[in-house]
Amino acid sequence: MKKGRTSPGFIRHIHPVSIPLKALELKSTWALGGISLILVMLLMGSGALMLFVYRPFPAYAYASVLELKNQYSFGQMIRNMHYFAANLLVVTVFAHMLRVFFTGGYQGQRRLNWIVGVYLFCCVLLSCFTGYLLPWDQTAYWAVTICINMFGYIPGGDILKGLFVNSHGVSEKTLQLFFTLHTTGIPSLMILFMGIHFWKIRKAKGVVTSGLNLLTEAEKPVMVKTNPHLLLREAVATLILVAFIMVLSFFFDAPLGDMANAGLSPNPAKAPWYFSGFQELLLHFHPFFAVFLIPFMLLCTLFYLPFIRFKHRDIQDEGVWFISSRGKKIAVAAVLFAMILASAFILVDEIVPDVQTWLPGVPVILSEGVIPFGLAALLVLLFHFWMKKQFRLSDAEAFQTSAVFLIITFMIFTLTCVWFRGEGMKLCFLGGCG
Repeated sequence: MKKGRTSPGFIRHIHPVSIPLKALELKSTWALGGISLILVMLLMGSGALMLFVYRPFPAYAYASVLELKNQYSFGQMIRNMHYFAANLLVVTVFAHMLRVFFTGGYQGQRRLNWIVGVYLFCCVLLSCFTGYLLPWDQTAYWAVTICINMFGYIPGGDILKGLFVNSHGVSEKTLQLFFTLHTTGIPSLMILFMGIHFWKIRKAKGVVTSGLNLLTEAEKPVMVKTNPHLLLREAVATLILVAFIMVLSFFFDAPLGDMANAGLSPNPAKAPWYFSGFQELLLHFHPFFAVFLIPFMLLCTLFYLPFIRFKHRDIQDEGVWFISSRGKKIAVAAVLFAMILASAFILVDEIVPDVQTWLPGVPVILSEGVIPFGLAALLVLLFHFWMKKQFRLSDAEAFQTSAVFLIITFMIFTLTCVWFRGEGMKLCFLGGCG
């Protein structure tokens, strides 16, 4: 094989023979992609071990989890590792997508890989969601019940809801379907998409790195051998990650409540934390907007993002965090604005009576949907154009600033639902939420 060419063998040549020295810098990727891969491997390994004990039937599922916990050596630790790795995977994949977005790594020949990454993120969320029900305890049962009931608010949702539940709600049908998806369907899709993802990275000549695309042929980057420079770093990162998960699993147990009881709903009943932001939206917007329109707009934006053409942004910006130094400063300002305005919105909506109180007779779709959604959209647009004019931002910088604003806003909504919602989903403060 000639020097500089890559071999077609995917399994034997996941990495190129040599890579740019600059690509080894931690700030280039923060190793988020590699960490996510190791977490997936940990999940598949620990999940395979639990399959020897778990039985996907409502009468036996909870008992089998207790059996794993109490009658098998390291059984509880294996479940703990599976639980913590799954939750950490959601965080790392989301952070990985943010890293790609804020370094412009979704442009040019990397467009398809961004779309594959979006599919992978959806698979991760679905995997965690389907696995959430398997212990068959109260928390999982009612969290899944809440999420599935949300289908009733979207067009054709009743048909989709019927695929998961029967007339009695979440039942054996739901559990076995979730078990099949969690252990077979979704992992198969993830393996397929991960293969495409890593192949597309190789085709794009590695991860996006600032400045390398501006070099001429006479200014070739400094190259180093993958073995040992990259492989050694990956081995160390893997050992640290596995050790961290094991220590966490040794000292903390994965939560397990009482056995699921369809006749006794906990108060409050909350969705899994990675869907809590949408549950918080349900408290402020009509279900059609919170469950269908807003998520649909978000997905459309993610898929269309690589094809947006921004003036004054091209391949020269690839690898540059937040486009420019000005972009970094404005992003910090957007974070502060989002924290203040999102918190104020939640507090005001909690205190101020509903629109129907002071405008009786107004249809619910208007009072709880069109009006608050229109006001929120208007606020975002005003923020976008004000920041663009005030700080003379380019189109790309202004779009990025608005994206930061919306991301932080959704994070505030998620944290509020997880930590500051008590009985009856009423707002409370630290120490006051049950």
